[in-house]
Amino acid sequence: MSRKCDLTDTGVQTGNNVSHSMRKTRRRFLPNLQKVHLQSDALEQKVALRITAATLRSIDHNGGLDQFLVTAKANNLSETGRKLRIKVKKALAAKEAA
Repeated sequence: MSRKCDLTDTGVQTGNNVSHSMRKTRRRFLPNLQKVHLQSDALEQKVALRITAATLRSIDHNGGLDQFLVTAKANNLSETGRKLRIKVKKALAAKEAA
């Protein structure tokens, strides 16, 4: 299982540990991934995702999973996020038509 966010594709970054003597050794910065179940009002079901804490804050800031996916740009989302975005948009369009 890769260490990537299911929605934003945020992954592992690399950098240096720098000691007091300025000696540099390579290290990895791992994303803060959380397993969450988010309610999608448009799809009327819960969606299980593995997302970063920063993405979770963004979802709360935008007013929920559906609103986050609709307002996010497609090129900022992962493949899973894009597929979920399309499903949400179709469900919202179907509700508007009905």
